[in-house]
Amino acid sequence: MKILTKPFLLLALAAVAYVPSGAAPAGTNDSPRVTRPMLVAMEKSMDGRVARLSQDNPFVLLGPTRGIYLDGYGAVFTAEINLVSAPAALMMFRPQLTKEEIEQHRQKKLSRLPQLKLAMRQALIDSAASLDTVPAQEQIVVVAMLSKYPWEDTSGIPQQILMQASKKNLLEQRNNATALDSLIHTIEN
Repeated sequence: MKILTKPFLLLALAAVAYVPSGAAPAGTNDSPRVTRPMLVAMEKSMDGRVARLSQDNPFVLLGPTRGIYLDGYGAVFTAEINLVSAPAALMMFRPQLTKEEIEQHRQKKLSRLPQLKLAMRQALIDSAASLDTVPAQEQIVVVAMLSKYPWEDTSGIPQQILMQASKKNLLEQRNNATALDSLIHTIEN
């Protein structure tokens, strides 16, 4: 079993421990601030964004994006992505790749990281603009978990990229790339 990294653990603990002031007692049926259909629309948007990133060797979405709204914290979206699919030679003709092929694969992944980060950044902005019922002070979070093959050299390639910012900051600075760079908290590990 994979151990989730600190951001996920902290997020889970915050979700369990947080009880908003004036919160309704457990068991009441208050309407959620962010509905499942709202989250599904964002999930599908992110899936489409990943699918369109590259036509020559598509990024592989290993399952649909999943979103959750945590009252008092914000909206969190996760996706598992493979930046580059396995070389056809491995799949069809040979059981093992050469060192050169493994390095080419690694270089292709490294070259795609900036593309993925730009797509994640845009997903943050689009989600902030679309999720009207998320309060301005709450967070929008996008996490890409990057899968790998057992034979890969993953030096320099993170296992996950997490980006987060407050909805208010994303909306106020959406057209100011320099300001967004300082407002979006990014963790690569």
